[in-house]
Amino acid sequence: MNRDAIEKNPVLKLAFEFSLDVISFCEELEQQRKFIIARQLLKSGTSIAANAIEAQNSESFADFIHKFKVAAKEAEETEYWLLLCQFSSNYPNNDELLKKITALNKIIGKIISSSKGKLSQKR
Repeated sequence: MNRDAIEKNPVLKLAFEFSLDVISFCEELEQQRKFIIARQLLKSGTSIAANAIEAQNSESFADFIHKFKVAAKEAEETEYWLLLCQFSSNYPNNDELLKKITALNKIIGKIISSSKGKLSQKR
């Protein structure tokens, strides 16, 4: 997978750009010595794109769905960490990240549900 391939796929592009935003936010958290949340958020927030990219080379249609289900779980966890930051005192503003993760959650959910529909039609 290269940057050009990511740019051509809207879902991968959105997830990859979100990962870059998460990295920046986590660096900001680490500068404020909020290491535990920063590490957790960095892991889950960058894993979304990693799983979406991995789905592009899945072994089967069922595997494709599975990879996106993992991405969905990581997105939910990421939203949790962002919400903790939002409602905790002394954490930087993350409204834009919350908007982006909400959009990603919806898109990933649609991919999963439409893919399940296609899989059931094949059976």
